[in-house]
Amino acid sequence: MSATIIGDAMAVSAETQATSGKPEVDSVKCDCCRLTEECTPTYIEHIRERYQGKWICGLCTEAVKDEITRTQRLISTEEAMARHMKVWQAFVSSGPPADPTVHLISAMRSILRRSLDCPRGLRSTPSSPTRKVGEIRGPGLTLSESCFPTLSG
Repeated sequence: MSATIIGDAMAVSAETQATSGKPEVDSVKCDCCRLTEECTPTYIEHIRERYQGKWICGLCTEAVKDEITRTQRLISTEEAMARHMKVWQAFVSSGPPADPTVHLISAMRSILRRSLDCPRGLRSTPSSPTRKVGEIRGPGLTLSESCFPTLSG
């Protein structure tokens, strides 16, 4: 048997929900990227407990988790958050890109490089066997006719 302790914020939120039918919602701004989200006070408090009193949005939360898993050595959530905030500040201070298309291509290239740099075990491996050097295989499958029926009018 377990007991549940309800904090003041949870009790007030539950009371508000019971009287109005909808949960109480507050706007909160991410301490990193400044994105504003609407969340319940209980959820806001939960996130602040997890991230040393700071509110970070869902996108920044995922970036912090990624920062933790990408490093070779074990780092704390606080250190990962500091690294993410440093990268974010550098991004914001760089100003808007001169050519958004080039910026998008550069960002995609960076994501690809990061994914290739991650440990082999985290990436998916091909399920089919690979060819050995010098191995000769028989003829492959060829298309004898179209897969699509001809349309006759």
